[in-house]
Amino acid sequence: MDISKCGDWFERRILDRFLRYVKIDTTSDRHNKHHPSTPGQRVFAEALAGELTRLGCAGVEVDRYGYVSARLAGDPAAPAVVLIAHLDTSSEAPGKNVKPRVHEKYDGRPIRLSRDVTLDPATSPDLLAYAGQTIVTSSGDTLLGADDKAGLAAIVTAVEFLSLHGEARRGDIEIVFTPDEETGRGTDRFPWDKIRAKAAVTVDGSGDGIVEAECFAAYRALVAVAGRSYHPGEARGRLVNAVEIAAEFASRVPKEESPQATDDRFGYYAPVEIAGTIENARIEYIIRDYEDAGCRRRIAALRALAASLARLHPGAVVTVKAARQYSNMKKWIDGSGSPVLSVLKEAVRRAGVEPKEKSIRGGTDGARLSEKGLPCPNVFNGGYDYHSRAEWAALPAMVHSARTLVYFAELWAESRPSASK
Repeated sequence: MDISKCGDWFERRILDRFLRYVKIDTTSDRHNKHHPSTPGQRVFAEALAGELTRLGCAGVEVDRYGYVSARLAGDPAAPAVVLIAHLDTSSEAPGKNVKPRVHEKYDGRPIRLSRDVTLDPATSPDLLAYAGQTIVTSSGDTLLGADDKAGLAAIVTAVEFLSLHGEARRGDIEIVFTPDEETGRGTDRFPWDKIRAKAAVTVDGSGDGIVEAECFAAYRALVAVAGRSYHPGEARGRLVNAVEIAAEFASRVPKEESPQATDDRFGYYAPVEIAGTIENARIEYIIRDYEDAGCRRRIAALRALAASLARLHPGAVVTVKAARQYSNMKKWIDGSGSPVLSVLKEAVRRAGVEPKEKSIRGGTDGARLSEKGLPCPNVFNGGYDYHSRAEWAALPAMVHSARTLVYFAELWAESRPSASK
């Protein structure tokens, strides 16, 4: 299939979708255990379901948990594949009232987004690759939402193209849009009964051409401090201040193993929330490493620190509860026998970009899906500087992402996948 002459069509369609999508507030809430955790995700899910129906997809459904599932029918004799993106955006920066700004023929210089936020090639060097081309930013007051609305726009645009051009042989394209990926619960209620494919792709990566088949192993740790309250005027020798102990705990966790101090293959401890009163305080950590053993080492260190502080502050009770979130998907993809990664790389090449295989310093829904027997590498969507007010997306990279999915559909029909759920 020659889609090289359709560049203008892809640009118009994906940009229109992306600008519409980012204006819908789908910030997730990790404190809310409902699925989905916020009403905006269901509103968005229903809108996407309507769009997929209009594009000719069958079996379109939004289930009780907010998952969107659909199928673009193909040759039943060819293998199917699942394309996955997530509905929610991170709560780490504001996601309401997003006002996207389109910068045509970007001049390569810093962009003042707001009084406090400047997008600068000095700190975001990928910008320089798009001088003279179109990029999209937020207003600087919110994140943009490219994570993962650029992925959603890429999938829906690819589906539209495939529905209009039925000449290429391909199997069924199964589509799943998940809620609450940013809370780590994106696959908790995954609609397995809707899936017959033996492989999947998440469209949740970042820069142009990036393909990812390895991610961090992930654990969550909750540190709880129980103190003892007394009136401050009579507190000598009696008060045990849980707030002070929690602050001391946080200060003693190695700063050289924080997200801001590490890169490459070095893991980290990251405190994501601290709260409490004199009697009870807590700190929530996420623990990351490419090896489960590295995560377990850090959890053991937290427990040793808890025991040390309990001895230092008589009367205090300091505990650490930890739970695994997901494992490094590399071993599952490598061990699956599926050609999905090699096919995906070739699709990137045909889209006009040299694939760059990287390891994710984070995770995707694909980590848990791969562990459950559905090998699921991750591919770029064209966004950059995620989870920040300086987040941006490059239109050429977004187009490459959508075109990659079109080529992947054609190439996958020629493959011989052997993995099974």
